[in-house]
Amino acid sequence: MADTLHLTLPDLAATEALAARAAALARPGDALLLEGPLGAGKSAFCRAFLRAAAGNPGLEVPSPSFTLVQGYELPQGPAAHYDLYRLSGPDELEELGWEEAREGIVLVEWPDRLGWLAPQDALRITLRPDAAGEARQASLSGWADRLPALAGL
Repeated sequence: MADTLHLTLPDLAATEALAARAAALARPGDALLLEGPLGAGKSAFCRAFLRAAAGNPGLEVPSPSFTLVQGYELPQGPAAHYDLYRLSGPDELEELGWEEAREGIVLVEWPDRLGWLAPQDALRITLRPDAAGEARQASLSGWADRLPALAGL
């Protein structure tokens, strides 16, 4: 198991900055798996990632809560943002184009629903809200060669 990076994200801007660093490092075939409770900032991270990767801060990034997946064409290739909260398991992913999406960049909220389909080489991001305020604790693992850059080091 690769090292784990622990960060305190004091506000939304810090979460967005982390997402922008991840977007700069992401390449086709990468998966980012976002874990954490409701309201932890998973969707905010994904929105900031996609805007940064597209080079368009005004890009409309709707939550895929109801559509389950939203696709994007980015300069580095296709990307797919999955919200698997309403799925019961990996058997339901085939009809959502999972295999095709893996050729590009995938961002997955609620990745526990992936089961055996979870990519072993993924960047795993766990977000936890602090008890007070808008701060979040982030734990990142995977992408061992890119973790220092994610820390902003």
